[in-house]
Amino acid sequence: MGYAALYVPDHFGDQLGPIAALMAAADATTRLRIGPLVLDNDYRHPVVVAKEDATLDLLSDGRLDFGIGAGWMISDYEEAGIPYDSAGVRIERLAEAIQIIKGLFTGKPFSFSGKHYSINGLEGGPLPKQKPHPPFLLGGGGRKMLTLAAREAEMINVNFDLREGRVGRAVAHTGLAEATDQKLAWIKEAAGERFGQIELGVWILLANVTDERDAMASTLAPSMGFEPADVLAMPHFLIGSVDQIIEDLVARRERFGISHVVVPGETAESLAPVVERLSGN
Repeated sequence: MGYAALYVPDHFGDQLGPIAALMAAADATTRLRIGPLVLDNDYRHPVVVAKEDATLDLLSDGRLDFGIGAGWMISDYEEAGIPYDSAGVRIERLAEAIQIIKGLFTGKPFSFSGKHYSINGLEGGPLPKQKPHPPFLLGGGGRKMLTLAAREAEMINVNFDLREGRVGRAVAHTGLAEATDQKLAWIKEAAGERFGQIELGVWILLANVTDERDAMASTLAPSMGFEPADVLAMPHFLIGSVDQIIEDLVARRERFGISHVVVPGETAESLAPVVERLSGN
């Protein structure tokens, strides 16, 4: 259908484990890029993550987009008995993990002493195919997480602010177009000169190809406390005919600079005509 990449989430519910699933997808294809969207840093030690993802990149012949995050879904933590630290602590721990993973991707003996991790002269292996490492994909909706992403990532997904740990009306409001403008300002400020090297993306929460665009927006808006126009302007929603969705994506690229769009797997077939017309443009 023309999609450039396949991503797999990292949760404990009824889904495939991301590492094995991504390797199966890579092995069944020749050009499709793969990646976790995203690995929860709290579920695995960064030494383990570095080895697993370098292996994925090597065996896929350099097709990995390396997504990693601080973790957010509180139900995963509660059900698995993992302590759910504050967002600040989780992001702090992720920042250390990224330093470790990048250090191990060099292939040289690496040491690190931080608040959360300690590495003693470990030489990482195998090494990833992509040099100096696969592109790091980080996402976020709060200033602290987006600042880290702006400094460390090659790809940034502009997301909802998920610090509450669960989805609700308050979280939905953090995805409005005006809130997205603020997030981009934070990214630009933190990235400085490297901003032009970052690919901006967005995860689509809801996609629906329909000729009843206005009616659907009017139906969705009250449950979130929005106006219908807010629903249609939100970069996390794609609603309308193929032509309308294409117009929205082009307009959002012009406004926000977003060029990397991740859609739900169940909508892949219905959105294939959009992919055909926009890919590479």
